[in-house]
Amino acid sequence: MGQPGGFTMIQERIEDGIIIATMAHGKNNSITLDLLRQLKDIVTRVNTQDEIKGIVLTGSGKTFSSGFDLPIFLGFKDIKEAVDFYIDEEDCMLELFTCKKPVVAAVNGSAVAGGMILTMACDWRIMKNHPKLKMGMSEIKIGVPLSVTQSWIMRFGLGSNRLFRDVMYLSEMYDVNRAKELGLIDEIVEEDQLIIRAKEIIGNFMGQPGHAFTKIKDDLRMSTAQSIREAVKSENWQKSLQFFFDPAVRATLDSVQKKME
Repeated sequence: MGQPGGFTMIQERIEDGIIIATMAHGKNNSITLDLLRQLKDIVTRVNTQDEIKGIVLTGSGKTFSSGFDLPIFLGFKDIKEAVDFYIDEEDCMLELFTCKKPVVAAVNGSAVAGGMILTMACDWRIMKNHPKLKMGMSEIKIGVPLSVTQSWIMRFGLGSNRLFRDVMYLSEMYDVNRAKELGLIDEIVEEDQLIIRAKEIIGNFMGQPGHAFTKIKDDLRMSTAQSIREAVKSENWQKSLQFFFDPAVRATLDSVQKKME
C-alpha cells in the first residue's frame, strides 16, 4: 500500500514464501508515518495469509535506516500534531513487534536511532560484515526521548535495563563486532549472504511442527505487548511531547538535519 500517487517507501518482493521488505526513502531510509503504515500493512498480510512465512526487513543502498525523518518533528505546529503523529506511530510499531510470524532484520547498513528501534522489534538481527557500519541511539544528544512503545521495544530487544541504560545514556555508535559482543545483533554475515541467511532463519523457525514458533513468540512477547497497550492508554505521555517546542531541541534538530542533507 503506497502513498497517494502510488509512491511507496517500502519495496516488496516474495522469495520462497517470504516477503523481502526493503525500506527505500531517500539516501538514509528515514522513517515516516507512510513508511510505518506500509510496514503495518505488510504485517497484516503476513498474519492473515497462510502461504507467507515471514518478513525480512532491510534497507536500500548503503543504510538500513538513519531513524525518523527529522523534518516531521520540526514541522509540528502544536502539541496536537505531535500527539496525532505518535498515536499512529505507536500503533504501527506495536503491530511490527507483535507480528505472528518471524521478522528478521537484515541490517545492510548503519541502523541508528529509529532504525535501531526497528531492529529491536524483530525476532532476529543479522548485520552485514563491514567496518564502517554502526548501530546506536543518538536521542539524548538531540534532546528527543523515546516514546512509550519505543522504550518497551528497546528494553525487550536489549534484554536488560542496564544495557538499555548504557545504549541510551552513552549514545555510542557500535561497530558490527561490538554490536555482536553486546547482543545488539545475533549474527554477522558477508553481504552476499545477508538475505539468504535471513530467509534460512525464517524457514527454520516456521519449519517446526505444529506452528510452534507462533505460540512461543506470543508467549515471549505477550507481557511486553500488554504493558505497551496499558502504558499508551494510561501514562501522561502526551504532555511530555512539549519538548518538541523547546528552542534548544529545535535548533539541534535543525542542525542535525542540515548535516544529513
